[in-house]
Amino acid sequence: MSKHDFPNDLKTAQTELHRAWAEYRTLCRALPWSVEPAPGWPGPKHPHTEEVAPGREDSPGYTPEQAAREADLWARIREPSIQVSMHPHWATLEHGPQLVDARMALRGHLI
Repeated sequence: MSKHDFPNDLKTAQTELHRAWAEYRTLCRALPWSVEPAPGWPGPKHPHTEEVAPGREDSPGYTPEQAAREADLWARIREPSIQVSMHPHWATLEHGPQLVDARMALRGHLI
């Protein structure tokens, strides 16, 4: 049993935040490295070993669909972030280590 008794709406918001961030990270890994089309660059050559580090390929930029999906997911992150950070529950705790401990415990909490 947890030493923290979080309100259900706070736990629900935190769970939604976890899910939204997971989806966002997955999307970002699949997106081009640049939002707008941008030229790549060659990797630099190490002065002592002559080994060439990886560079970047040209980026085609995001398609309109990719940009819309990224914006939608970012909005899904923003709302529960505000709900979690501004929840009245935090005002019931003493500022300092107790509050930090509770916030960290909630971050690890999934319903």
